Amino acid sequence: MKRHFAAVCALLLPGAAFAQQATVRVDFDARAILATQVAGLADPATGRRVTADDPVRIASVSKLVVALGVMRMVDAGTLSLDRDVSDYLGWRVRNPSYPDAPITLRMLLSHRSSLTDGVDYAIPLGGAIKDSLAQPAVWDGAHAPGNYFRYANINFPLIATIMERVSGTRFNALMQRLVFAPLKIDACFNWTTCSDATIARAVVLTDSKGVVRRDDLKGLRPGCPVVAATDGKCNLSAYVPGTNGALFSPQGGLRISANGLATIGQMLIGRGRGFLSRASFKMLVTPLWHFDGANGDSENGLWCRYGLAVQTSGVRSAGCNDDLFGDARARIGHPGEAYGLRSGIWIDPRRKTGSAYFITAVDDDAPRGTSAFTRAEENLVRAK
Repeated sequence: MKRHFAAVCALLLPGAAFAQQATVRVDFDARAILATQVAGLADPATGRRVTADDPVRIASVSKLVVALGVMRMVDAGTLSLDRDVSDYLGWRVRNPSYPDAPITLRMLLSHRSSLTDGVDYAIPLGGAIKDSLAQPAVWDGAHAPGNYFRYANINFPLIATIMERVSGTRFNALMQRLVFAPLKIDACFNWTTCSDATIARAVVLTDSKGVVRRDDLKGLRPGCPVVAATDGKCNLSAYVPGTNGALFSPQGGLRISANGLATIGQMLIGRGRGFLSRASFKMLVTPLWHFDGANGDSENGLWCRYGLAVQTSGVRSAGCNDDLFGDARARIGHPGEAYGLRSGIWIDPRRKTGSAYFITAVDDDAPRGTSAFTRAEENLVRAK
């Protein structure tokens, strides 16, 4: 199997690109890891080989993990999916074009809030998300909250701000308590709560030419794990939780290994047993939005069914092109794409199996396959 997998990896990116690339895929069921396939370098500069235990900036798969934290708070009675988020924040959150329409966590998690990425969602230390939401460019003036799907990263800094405001705890520490500690995963947002041993195994993200894009840590914890203040200072001790949930990159800044993702996948296969209530698990994975050609931006068929930061893919229908595995089987999970990385976690609920993967050094304009995903991803997940 490993020999065949290496041959598949050679097809992902040619020549110099493959020399820089790390590729990991872990297949699992509810109880065990079924197969582990690895190839390439976690750190091209040192020649360190990648393993399934090496943490990587997993990009937008982070959103699914944030949703797990939200649903744990829902189960605890500290958050409601349908309450006006203004009530939690202490200031009014409204689309200026629809001032009478409340915005809820359900809308934020499902990208139907009418927020857009029209402003920078990487808000530096000392900034406030309230100021970002005061800018007209962040709002979709043509669609009311709850009526239209538009994938927008900024939803998640706002969600993290709400979580902080209600708990009085910084988002990174809150996620450690709500998700990583209960699941016994050494994972973290922006390298803050991971162990030194995990940080020493960080996967360096590069482009196909070897130019570093993120996480060249050289074995050391970063001096400033957030976007520094405009004056260059990084005094996190002065930060007031509930003002800027963007600090720890909830939209994409989770560092986790493929084996760590598999642990999350095993919990999902088990329908959240022991982690989420039955009602919360059902709400998490049930699509709230189905693309009908006019009710959202599918990004060329990538997004067709979406729940609370959980995508349902593979069910072929008009305008949809999200069948990564090419077998027309429904799967739940989430993809990721940033800084040369492609990633995903996908669960087949009927077969009760899943796969977690990542590939580094994939250029932003990498060739697409037969689906809306890259050819590199298709080659990886379809390899037997």
